[in-house]
Amino acid sequence: MSNTESNAINRSELIFLYDAQYINPNGDPLDDNKPRIDPSTGINLVSDVRLKRTIRDYLNNFNGEEIFVREIEDDKGNIQDAKLRAEDFLHGEDNNKIDKSKLTLNDMKEIMQNNILNNCIDVRLFGGTIPIELNKNKGGSITLTGPVQFRFGKSLHKVELMFVKGTGAFASGKDKGQKTFREEYVVPYSLISFYGIINENAAKHTNLSNEDINKLIDAIWNGTKNLISRSKIGQTPKLLIKVNYKENNYHIGDLDKCLILKSDVNDEEIRSSDDYKIDMTKLIDILLKNKDKIENVEYVWDDRLKLTYNDEEFKFNVDGNEIEFKEINI
Repeated sequence: MSNTESNAINRSELIFLYDAQYINPNGDPLDDNKPRIDPSTGINLVSDVRLKRTIRDYLNNFNGEEIFVREIEDDKGNIQDAKLRAEDFLHGEDNNKIDKSKLTLNDMKEIMQNNILNNCIDVRLFGGTIPIELNKNKGGSITLTGPVQFRFGKSLHKVELMFVKGTGAFASGKDKGQKTFREEYVVPYSLISFYGIINENAAKHTNLSNEDINKLIDAIWNGTKNLISRSKIGQTPKLLIKVNYKENNYHIGDLDKCLILKSDVNDEEIRSSDDYKIDMTKLIDILLKNKDKIENVEYVWDDRLKLTYNDEEFKFNVDGNEIEFKEINI
């Protein structure tokens, strides 16, 4: 797989909004797994690792794509470590395993890197540092900078932290009639915004293709929609914007900060998308200002999320068609 000129990657910026209702969007293991909340601002935080996990799981479980970062158990139930996972890709073109004792460390790295990039879409997207071991005395790593990077997700409003207590389905012990108790923290509502960037220079080193990017967009949207674990169900994608640039090495930056949530109720009292509107004015104006450098703006939108531009309803249309808006069919 290689990036030919016809398959050249554009520099792109991503904004992704989704909401979470009465769940824990991303627990902090160092704080009793409570939802991550900035104590100074009351803003709900979600790590980029959580979003990447959503993307990886969707690509693997729904699309059948091979991914490098996943739990693999042996016959005894032991989870494979990163070095052993890397050795899954120490094979020739015939897929037969290669004896590493017959290789130099550099040969081993080259074979593994080529096979991992050819097979694992998550490494082509996100890169990674992959440890390898030729023998007990000689090892190293494969380091690839990911073309696709996300910042921490942040809610566009202050959120309420709610403590929930309930009963479990089973008794608390043998011959006991009392059921177990379940305790957890959730947020009643949070509209979370992620910002990401696709870097065309790093894409050359991981052989990222436009087909991979299309799969990424699908996984961001539908991966979020298809989260079905008890702690994650209740998340709905609302808006995904992809700004594609004409010029290499150029992007506006911080586009997520151009979206403003406006509501007639206090932030902590928001319970659904009916309680607010998203003001797109600052975003659209900065895109218009840079229109000569923009190829187009692609989007996916749940129209239950109300958008405005200059205090009027906005449906991805600007007078004079100064920017090409393209709806993504997912």
